[in-house]
Amino acid sequence: MKNLFAEIRRAVMVTVMLAVVCCGLYPLAVFGVAQILFHDQANGSLIVDQAGTIHGSRLIGQQFTADKYFISRPSDAGANGMAYDPTASGGSNLGPTSQKLSDAIKQNIASYRAQNNLDTNTPVPADAVTASASGLDPHISLRNAELQTPRVAKARGLSADKVRELIRANTDAASLGFLGEPGVNVLPLNLALDALAAK
Repeated sequence: MKNLFAEIRRAVMVTVMLAVVCCGLYPLAVFGVAQILFHDQANGSLIVDQAGTIHGSRLIGQQFTADKYFISRPSDAGANGMAYDPTASGGSNLGPTSQKLSDAIKQNIASYRAQNNLDTNTPVPADAVTASASGLDPHISLRNAELQTPRVAKARGLSADKVRELIRANTDAASLGFLGEPGVNVLPLNLALDALAAK
C-alpha cells in the first residue's frame, strides 16, 4: 500500500510538472519569440493605415466588385461562396468530372470576359475563374492582373502604365525565390490605388 501511494504521488508530481512546462512555459516562450522575431506575422500580417484603421490581412483575400478595383480570386469559403470567410476556409470539393464545377467555371469565364471587355476567344487565367483550396487566397496571377488593368485604369482615369507600376510594387515573389509563381496581392494593390486617388 505504501508503494502504491508513492507511485500515485510520483504520477501526480510528473503530471503537474508537465502541465506547467507544456501548458505554461513552452507556449509563453513560443509567444515571446514570435512577438520579438516575427511580430507582424504573429499578429495576422494586418494592413493598418496611418490612422490605425485595420483594412484586413495580407494573407486573406477580400471581395471587390467595383470596376475601379482589381477583383480577387473566386472564393468558396463561406455562405454562397465569394465570402472569404476565414472561419469557413475550404474549397468546394468538386472534382474535375463535376458538372456543377464545369458550369460554374463557364459562367465565371463569361462574367470575367464581360467585366473586362475581352473578346470571347481571349484565354482567361485559371485563377480568375476557380477558387483556391482554402478559398482565401489573397493573390492573383500577373496575367490576371494584366487583363484587369485596362478596366481599372479607365475607371480611375489613370494611365495603364501607372496602374502597372502599382502592380509591380504589390507583386510578391515566389516563395524562397523558386517555389511557385509570383503573385499580385490584391488588397494592398487596391489600397494603393485608393491612396493615389486620395492624393
